[in-house]
Amino acid sequence: MDFGSYAVALLGHRNPDVVAAVHRQLDVMPTSTRSLANPVMAEAAAQLAAYLGGTLPKVYFGLNGADAVEVAVKLARLASGRDRVLAVHGGYHGKSLGALALTHNPMFRTGLRGATVDVVHIDPEDPQAVAKEIARGNIAALVFEPVQGENGALPLPLDVLRTWSRDAKEHGAFVIADEIQCGLRRCGERSVALAEGLPVDAVLVGKPLGGGVVPLSAVVCSQEMYEPLSADPFLHSATFGGHPLSCAALPAALKAIEELADHGRSLGETLAAGLRSLRERHPEVMRGFTGRGLLWGIDFSAAHAAGEVVVELANAGLLVSPCLSRPTTVRLLPR
Repeated sequence: MDFGSYAVALLGHRNPDVVAAVHRQLDVMPTSTRSLANPVMAEAAAQLAAYLGGTLPKVYFGLNGADAVEVAVKLARLASGRDRVLAVHGGYHGKSLGALALTHNPMFRTGLRGATVDVVHIDPEDPQAVAKEIARGNIAALVFEPVQGENGALPLPLDVLRTWSRDAKEHGAFVIADEIQCGLRRCGERSVALAEGLPVDAVLVGKPLGGGVVPLSAVVCSQEMYEPLSADPFLHSATFGGHPLSCAALPAALKAIEELADHGRSLGETLAAGLRSLRERHPEVMRGFTGRGLLWGIDFSAAHAAGEVVVELANAGLLVSPCLSRPTTVRLLPR
């Protein structure tokens, strides 16, 4: 059983409807030039925007989470005319150079002298953190994960996120919810930020977006934030962005995710109850757990204990994901 795969396998492996959709597309148009419109991409973009409620009408497709982060930050800086970006302690947004600047743990920047984005990491326990940075000026965007995957499946305080988002919007900064790991029903909602009423300008999704069959990520954003790319479509491009096979998988993946949403909620409740029982039975080993829906982190008393659990579970046939930024924590990502 796969409770790992870094949140990709929400639908398991080889979901038959997703596989069939990709097979059909393979016989029609397996790849496309970036110089012409791709009807499969256009349909996928329309469906994804509608799936998230239609308030964010523009879509840019990438292949992985870092792609989406790079494009979102680039658009926010260009559209705002500002340079500085706010990210959050404990956050993880990828390892490509721009996204890496937003990722909090310095371990991933070992040997690098710097990054290309001016980023300030703020404390999730400080509701006034955004206001303080706004006072210093030049803020282009606030970027956060509603539930921090790499940081032990830690939900950020909603009251703090509301205050931060309000302050950023009043300043004219863009608010970006990175839901590449926690979105698409992984944490119960299609979008955690939108479901909680946060005034976001963009939601970033990925991982299960390709149904666990093909790589796909997306920036779903406002017209204002997307404007630089509307004015110049070649401002940011990728050879395989909006790839027909990946985009063909999207409608089937979203349909399957919705069909399984109730089952996912039930499974999440069962898992939470089981973790509470484990904590009561083994307090000397299991220090606690955090999470939401189908994304949970178990915190152990020591890193070696977490490592042993990962290995022993694998030997027993269950794959789980370690947290590289928190070596005492093991992630559970059930499907």
